[in-house]
Amino acid sequence: MIKFRPDASIFETTEFSFDYLTTRLRELAFLNRGVRIILKDERSDRMHDFKYDGGINSFVEYLNQNKKPLFPKPIHVESAKEGLEFEVAVQYNEGYQENIFSFANNINTIEGGTHLSGFKRGLTSAVNAYIKNHDLLKNEKVSPSGEDIREGLTAVVSVKISNPQFEGQTKTKLQNSEVEGVVGSAVYEKLLVYFEEHPAEAKNISMKSVMAARSREAARKARELTRRKSVLESGSLPGKLADCSITDPSKTEIFLVEGDSAGGSAKQGRDRSFQAILPLWGKMLNTEKARVDKVLNNDKIQPIILALGAGIGADFDVTRLRYHKIIIMADADVDGAHISTLLMTFFYRYMRPVIEHGHLYIAMPPLFLVRKGKQKRYVFTEAERDAALADFGDKGVIIQRSRSG
Repeated sequence: MIKFRPDASIFETTEFSFDYLTTRLRELAFLNRGVRIILKDERSDRMHDFKYDGGINSFVEYLNQNKKPLFPKPIHVESAKEGLEFEVAVQYNEGYQENIFSFANNINTIEGGTHLSGFKRGLTSAVNAYIKNHDLLKNEKVSPSGEDIREGLTAVVSVKISNPQFEGQTKTKLQNSEVEGVVGSAVYEKLLVYFEEHPAEAKNISMKSVMAARSREAARKARELTRRKSVLESGSLPGKLADCSITDPSKTEIFLVEGDSAGGSAKQGRDRSFQAILPLWGKMLNTEKARVDKVLNNDKIQPIILALGAGIGADFDVTRLRYHKIIIMADADVDGAHISTLLMTFFYRYMRPVIEHGHLYIAMPPLFLVRKGKQKRYVFTEAERDAALADFGDKGVIIQRSRSG
């Protein structure tokens, strides 16, 4: 038995996080097939019992559990060569985001490294070889890139090596140069064999990659069109934007407001010097389920891209942001929460530095307005509403559900 107690004179935080340990120990159970790990929190009697006989195949299925996979079982590749053991599990889903986890000696290499680049190279070569050998491109003018081929991919790459070399103290990036060639060659060869033995799965992956290449080309044309418009149009700002007078981004904020009527109310209540208002209307696009060309051409999202002025996706430059506070303001109801979630998803997928640099906020509108005569009080919860009722008394009290405007 090994016991560990963190020293408060060394560690700033000495309290263990059950959720963090759950994530890490679940990973270890996936990576070490058949090993049983029991986690018990004696502070709260919470407990987890992890054991996965499927190993990293089970890991990929766990990651894809809320998605629609293109084929039922993950593709599994493993090999041992020159003191290196590695295995890869791959499964595609109907979505458009890639989700790859890489590990070296059970360490989560969140910055990747040579094992990850070898896997990507082998996968790209294998899929493009299958597409070429079976003439699936036909008259297409663009061939799938590595990014196209990884669209909708969920994968786990795990290597075990006797003398690992990592970049920096945190061990988040593997540097062993020999690993890339070994992993890349094995993935390429074994995937080609799998594709020939499973033509239906191979065709699904290949056609999804071809569609992604078409989408990338369409997105490129849409970006070029957007850039041309930016040159021709005065400031290229959306017509519904009520801009502020201050031009220093560090002192300005923009409210993304649900609905034209709420936008009008917000305009009346703002400080014109530093607060801008952009009304949004109609159903917001779910960017988690849409390719980038549809995002660029969506009439609900285009105004946001133009108003912020920093580009989108790979072209996004956080230093060009026109406002350093971007505030989502929706109704305090289920529909408002849904719209806020869709907007946060958009920022996470296509403007992630906005979140990482702390520029994204959510306004918290009151849930009710409680009035009695000339007295009125905005309240944010049902408990606060009940407290206001008790203060005002029951007679002559009017309760209105508040709107974001």
